[in-house]
Amino acid sequence: MTIAYCCLLIAGLLPYIAVGFAKSGGGYDNARPRESMATFEGRQARAVAAHANSFEAFPFFAAVVLLAGLTHADPHWVNTLSVIFIVARFGYIIAYLTDRPLLRSIVWMVGIACVLAIGSLSVVA
Repeated sequence: MTIAYCCLLIAGLLPYIAVGFAKSGGGYDNARPRESMATFEGRQARAVAAHANSFEAFPFFAAVVLLAGLTHADPHWVNTLSVIFIVARFGYIIAYLTDRPLLRSIVWMVGIACVLAIGSLSVVA
């Protein structure tokens, strides 16, 4: 399940990738980061929202991947679903940045379905 564990690392880094888009758009004040990001609009505001959602998605994903390792769930499926989760989360960030709410919802559902599937594999292992 090395691939799934690598995906954990990538998922942990995704919030920082998302917020990088917000900070790179100008108007970011490192002395007052939260206040400056609260004033962002458009793409920058969506990047901040993607940042927050990436933090929200991470704990559930991390829990099921670690549980899958502890319960010796089928590593092929855990790895495959973990990669799909990461692709979906990248798609989520891109859809958020490009202001495509329907696509964003679809890839969010794909990601959460992967999490639920990994959790299910852990229960039946």
